Formats: sequence, structure tokens, C-alpha cells
Amino acid sequence: MSVGGETPEISDVVPGMSLTEAMTTQRAIRRLTDEQVSDDLVRKLIGLAVKAPTAQNDQGWEFIVVRDPKVKARLAKVNRRTYKLAGPAVARRHGHDETFMKVHRATQYQADHFEDIPVLVVCCMRNARVGWPPIIAASSYGSIMPAVQNLLLAARAAGLGATLTTMPLISNWWARRILGLPWGITPVVVVPLGWPKGRYGPTTRRPVEEVVSIDTYGNRAWLDD
Repeated sequence: MSVGGETPEISDVVPGMSLTEAMTTQRAIRRLTDEQVSDDLVRKLIGLAVKAPTAQNDQGWEFIVVRDPKVKARLAKVNRRTYKLAGPAVARRHGHDETFMKVHRATQYQADHFEDIPVLVVCCMRNARVGWPPIIAASSYGSIMPAVQNLLLAARAAGLGATLTTMPLISNWWARRILGLPWGITPVVVVPLGWPKGRYGPTTRRPVEEVVSIDTYGNRAWLDD
């Protein structure tokens, strides 16, 4: 399945960028300019997103590309309301950590300028299943997350800034109303897209040896290698 014709490769979006380079320099970019992003480029990015695997090849995704200022403004209002509820408590808890606070300030900036973001891609699932046990919901939403990561990597390859957020979707009812979604379509995440004010580059992550257990949790055998 492709969008708008033949599906592009990452190298077609940015010649010479390898998948490894896109993965190792990817980061959440929340400060974006208001410069427009073409429909052609967005179509290419979603064309790469839908190459992701899904459970039983169901391909139950739907993507809402939001450019209308009125729709963005309504989502921005919900986003800011959610941030005002959670942001201060998070800042108090982590205020001693300057690395965390840099991310927090970027999140604040995104909330303050949400309606100025050129494109919002709302990633949805058809007939998403929720209930008990929790693995049912995880299995259902797990079929959209690989496509979201493809979208983020493709955006990186194109030089766009992107991240994922769920704050505008805190109220499933409001999100459905704003976006005109029927009950069979569940919004899962929003990916803001735009040209970055920040920069991409090598990221700092915990060493693999510190996050991998062998056979049972806590057996950090690779630490001893």
C-alpha cells in the first residue's frame, strides 16, 4: 500500500541519509518555525509510515493531516489545558534536574505555540480494542506505533522537526468531536511536523548494558563483559 503513488525510500526524501544515520541522530524537536511543509512531502512521509508492520497485516491505521487554523486552535486549547494540569507538578518533581528541565521548557514552548505548528498528523486506529487484561490494548495500539516511528524517522530524514504527543487527546470525546471522528476510529497520538528551530545530532542515551537483562530481570550479564 502506498500514498500518492510509488512509496519513496528514505534516500529519496534526503539523498545520502542512511537509516542508521536517521536513527542515531533522531530526537524530539518541539520548537518549530511556522514555515509551511508541502503536501507532497507529508504524503511521502506517510507513504513511509504505512510500510510498517501491523498485527495480522490488518493495516487499521488512519491519519488526519491537520492544517486548518481553526482545528489546530481547538487542539491547541486542549493541549494547553492538559499541560497546565500536569506541567507544574512535573516541574516540582524534577526541578533539580537541569537536563530534564530543558525538555520541560521545550514542552512548554510547544504548548504555547501549538496552533503555529504547520502540520499536525493525528495517528488513529480503526476498531481499537481496550479492556482487560491490559495486554489487549497494548496489542491493539501496538499496530500503530511502528507506523508512528516510521513517520518520525522519515521526518528526521527530511530534516523536519517532529515528536509525538498525546496531550491534545486527553479527552477522547473532545478529540473525536474536534476531528469529526466516528466511534470506530480512535485517535492515539499526534505528531507535530515543521522545520526545526533546534538541531538534530548525536543523542545521549543510557548504555545498552544498563537496560538489558539476560533471561530474567536484573541479570545484567552484559555489564560484566
